[in-house]
Amino acid sequence: MQAPLIVIVLAAGKGTRMRSALPKVLHPIAGRPMIQHVVEAAAALDPAQIVVVVGPEGEAIADAVSPHPVVVQRQQLGTADAVKAAREIAAPLIAEGADVLILYGDGPLITSETLARMRGARKDGKAAFIWLGFRPPDPTGYGRLLLSEGNTLAAIVEERDASEEQRKIDLCWAGLLLGEGEALFRLLDAVDNRNAKREYYLTSLVELAAREGLLSSVVEGDSDEVRGVNSRAELAEAEEILQWRLRRRMMEAGVTLIAPETVYFSWDSDLGRDVVVEPHVFFGPGVRVAEGARICAFSHIEGAVIEAGARIGPFARLRPGSVIGPEARIGNFVETKASVLGARAKANHLSYIGDAEVGEGANIGAGTITCNYDGFAKHRTRIAAGAFIGSNTSLVAPVEIGEGAITGAGGTIVEDVPAEALAIARAEQVIRPEGAKRLKARREEGKET
Repeated sequence: MQAPLIVIVLAAGKGTRMRSALPKVLHPIAGRPMIQHVVEAAAALDPAQIVVVVGPEGEAIADAVSPHPVVVQRQQLGTADAVKAAREIAAPLIAEGADVLILYGDGPLITSETLARMRGARKDGKAAFIWLGFRPPDPTGYGRLLLSEGNTLAAIVEERDASEEQRKIDLCWAGLLLGEGEALFRLLDAVDNRNAKREYYLTSLVELAAREGLLSSVVEGDSDEVRGVNSRAELAEAEEILQWRLRRRMMEAGVTLIAPETVYFSWDSDLGRDVVVEPHVFFGPGVRVAEGARICAFSHIEGAVIEAGARIGPFARLRPGSVIGPEARIGNFVETKASVLGARAKANHLSYIGDAEVGEGANIGAGTITCNYDGFAKHRTRIAAGAFIGSNTSLVAPVEIGEGAITGAGGTIVEDVPAEALAIARAEQVIRPEGAKRLKARREEGKET
């Protein structure tokens, strides 16, 4: 049987290059903090424990990774010191022979598939340590992996210490490490800080392991997967990479993206087969779109459910709690919030539907608004099946429109309307013959009051 696994996620870095009050690892990518992407990739390996190492002010990070425990690295003294901060919490599993996988909270693009390959390389027990390597387009600045026979890692040489020949090597260390837990923590105690930064680095483990006859091996990963995020520019680059992963996943699942480079997905976007997405659509977190729906251009959708065959937009905004029923229509410049539209209901133009229930087949005329907030509390509007709401109607909640009822255009509805009733709530129209002619004459004479 394979040894149990402990995952240690290092997230204590200050991230000063981000120039932000928000901890670096909490900056979002595809709608959620980057550290949550890392934790999800690790969780796919079914580890016995995931531990996150944070700095002294890591409360917000602890909230983001809950229920996984956190430990505090009091001083930022290097990666080896950060791993040692997790020693106490990991000790019981280490005593049972657990392996340790070390990840970074600012590396949101790592995939569970690559982590599984690292784990597989440890399975036969020949190598005590598995180091993740990659081949960047430009290896400048990276530590080079020096291999001996059988893909065994002989050393990691920092560029400033590398010879001219060694600098030609394009295989670099990605920072990720999987190792036998007992050996890892034992050797960490022997790591010194005799370097320019006076910090304790994991790279020292290669030489220390070799002295004990412990083998180190290398698994290669894709260069995009191991990108760290240390600045706003790198955050944007990581976002673009992840967006293309999500777009490809959607298209492989049968979704049509007319201009995929213009569509933004969140990490949990769920679109069914034969959904069509037009250009410049934004999907925030918590969106599910059923088969055959069409999302028209320039629509913004978050926290919403769109049922089969519905049509949204163009220029529509669906806010959290919106449920759009089968074959329903939300048209241009329509906004919904915490509302349910039944099957084949329509709101085609320039309307706001908030805290409302719209029945099957009901029609919402252009310019309609549900007046759901009285300055103190939100109230609901209920529109029954088959009702027809005239253009420019204000529905002052709480109010109910009965089945098959009609409200006249331009009305302000403040009382319930019974089923099949007609409600007209506007001032009586007055016509003054030749009144326009007289008004124009007064204006020309400068006598208008």
